[in-house]
Amino acid sequence: MKFTAIFLSPICRLVIIWGILCLFGGGCATSYVDRVQLSRKKFYAGNLDLSRKEMERQLKWGRRKEADLVKLETAVMDMSVGKMREAKASLREVRDSFDDNERKKLVGNALSFWTDDTMVSYSGEDYEKVMIRAALAVADLLDGGGDAEAYSLQVMEKLEQVRQNAEKKTLRDKDGGELPNPKLAYKQVAFGEYLRGVLREETLTNYDDAERAYQHVVAWEPEFQQGKADLLRVRQGGHHQQGNGVAYVIAFVGRGPYKVQVNAEATQMALLIADRVFSMTNKYSVPPTLAPVPIPEIRRYYDNIHAVGIYADGKPVSATETITDVGQMAVDQFNANRDMIIAKAAIRRIVKKGTIYAAKEAADVNSWASLLIDVGGVVWEAYEAADTRCWGLLPDRIQIARLELPAGEHTLELQAISEQGKPLSPQKYPVTIHVADGYNSYILANFPQNELVGKISTSER
Repeated sequence: MKFTAIFLSPICRLVIIWGILCLFGGGCATSYVDRVQLSRKKFYAGNLDLSRKEMERQLKWGRRKEADLVKLETAVMDMSVGKMREAKASLREVRDSFDDNERKKLVGNALSFWTDDTMVSYSGEDYEKVMIRAALAVADLLDGGGDAEAYSLQVMEKLEQVRQNAEKKTLRDKDGGELPNPKLAYKQVAFGEYLRGVLREETLTNYDDAERAYQHVVAWEPEFQQGKADLLRVRQGGHHQQGNGVAYVIAFVGRGPYKVQVNAEATQMALLIADRVFSMTNKYSVPPTLAPVPIPEIRRYYDNIHAVGIYADGKPVSATETITDVGQMAVDQFNANRDMIIAKAAIRRIVKKGTIYAAKEAADVNSWASLLIDVGGVVWEAYEAADTRCWGLLPDRIQIARLELPAGEHTLELQAISEQGKPLSPQKYPVTIHVADGYNSYILANFPQNELVGKISTSER
């Protein structure tokens, strides 16, 4: 029997070669999570030097399409050790890069249909894009850069931009009916508005602006008790009592959301979305049934730490409260977009199967050639991976506590506590702050688990 690969059509050879590359190429078997796992472990263990060195190695020698994610991880490391300017530089760079990737997404999507999402540059989940702005606001507060309010406004503006972009991409069913767009139902993020209220209130002349901001906070986060107290205070026109200043403790609490690959069956809505998207560029419709496809599911950790207890001058005075639940925001956004995510994976499977069928038909191959193409196609599909890349060092929650203290120096101690208010560790972490008469001071601490990671940072006046 005369048969060699060189007599196959180019598209046949493409299928076979791609399958062989996936089978023997190490890149398909190693994920971003695998590559940064050691660095993350060192970070949570409190060894930031080794964690940073490992992440810098990934930045230098790793994949260029993952560089933005590595920079986000290092930004959290910088914030955890008080390097706010370095963190801001990284965060701004990635913010702009993600925005640029949004404009180029159509090209990336086309390539990902032939491979998978891990083969294109990571452009960030919606919650990550919002959190970049929130992290910039925090870093600027601690650095005293004067742009914290602008960054806080960007938190809300980015979420609004996501919604507006979603409205421009309306899909319709075969009867012309509009398909629901899940992004229009995203929950508002209270952190940006709360920070804006804090900064407006400190001016002592913009209580109306502060009141409007706190009203939003109370409406969006009704369980945040501090917001109700803040709203009452600004309505009475009093930022502080005479001779006092205010210290805000900002805590990153818990380990942030992560992704795992799961096999999902195509729902009726997912197939409808896939059919509409696919038919926009093809004359064919989506088959009625499909095998399960790999998708990246967002999950969250459930650590013991509930909040950070605060001692002032040796006495317990307060505990932090959640102003933004990052983990829940990520999970909610994933659940809202689940059908759309499955639809994209389904289209990818259709494109690959269609390519294999087209290769056979175009080449009119014999049974042996057909088998070889099938093997390449099976490997091609089998090595398709869900995109589990994510900003892994994000906190699970951003929490805040407001302390009004007499002007002067004070020693605060921070300690991880349970939901019942009991210490989770005997260790109390001290920090000395200077409270200025009539002004705000800011403290940042990162408690991904029961122990502080890095150091407690303070703003300087």
